[in-house]
Amino acid sequence: MLRTRVIPCLLLSGDGLVKTINFKKPAYVGDPINAVRIFNDKEVDELILLDIDASRQCRTPNYEVIRDIVSEAFMPVAYGGGIKSLEHAKKLVELGVEKIVINSVALENTNLIKDLSNCFGASSTVVAIDIKKNVWGRYKLYNSRAGKFERKDWQLYLKEIIELGAGEILLNDISREGTGKGYNLEIIKEAVSLIDVPLIASGGAGNLNHFSEAAKAGASAVAAGSLFVYMGKHRAVMINYPKYELIEGIFLNV
Repeated sequence: MLRTRVIPCLLLSGDGLVKTINFKKPAYVGDPINAVRIFNDKEVDELILLDIDASRQCRTPNYEVIRDIVSEAFMPVAYGGGIKSLEHAKKLVELGVEKIVINSVALENTNLIKDLSNCFGASSTVVAIDIKKNVWGRYKLYNSRAGKFERKDWQLYLKEIIELGAGEILLNDISREGTGKGYNLEIIKEAVSLIDVPLIASGGAGNLNHFSEAAKAGASAVAAGSLFVYMGKHRAVMINYPKYELIEGIFLNV
C-alpha cells in the first residue's frame, strides 16, 4: 500500500455516478458498478462513496444500491450519505462497508460520533468537514445539507470531533471541488497541526503533482473525483487510475 493513500471519491446520485464543481451542477459520469470493476482491475487500495442526495432529501441510505456496489468492490469502501443513526451504520457495515462517513449529521448530533467510534472503532469513524469562503474571504465551516455557514469555527469543531472519537478526517474545500486547481495547502497545514489522526485532503486535485503537494502539507491521504472520472482537457468521461509505480514515484521526496 502507498505511504500516502490515493483514494477515488465517487459521488452517487440515485443509482448513477455524478461529478460536481463547487458542489453544484452534477453531471452524470456513469454506472457505479462499472467504475468499481475498473478500479478493481487497477488495484485501487480504497474507495470513498458519497451519496450527495440522501441527506438533502432527508432519506436513509439506498441500501440496495450500496449492497450491489460493495459486493463488486475488491477494496475497502467508505460510505457517507443519509446516515442519521447507529442503526443505519450497522446495516451498512452488514452490507460490507468498512468505514462510516458522516458530515452534516455530525454538526447536528455530535453524540453520533461517539456512538460510532464506540461501536466500530475510531479507525472506522470518518467525519467529513466542508469549508467555504464567506463574503469576507474567511474560511468557515459549512453545512452542505442546510446550505449555510455554521457559527462555530472549523478549527474548534475539528478538535471537538477528534475528542469525541473521530479516527479520520475528510477535509474538503468547496471552493476548489471539481476545479483541478490543486488542494488548499494552507488549510491542510493548519488542520494537521490541530489533530493527531489521519487527514484525507479533498477538493481540487487536477494532476498527480497536487497529490505530492498535499502530502508535503501533511495529509495522510488524498481523495479525488474529477481526476479519476475525466480524461483530457475536454473532460471526456473515462474511469481511470494511474499505475502504482507512477503514483509511488511522486511521493519519493515527501
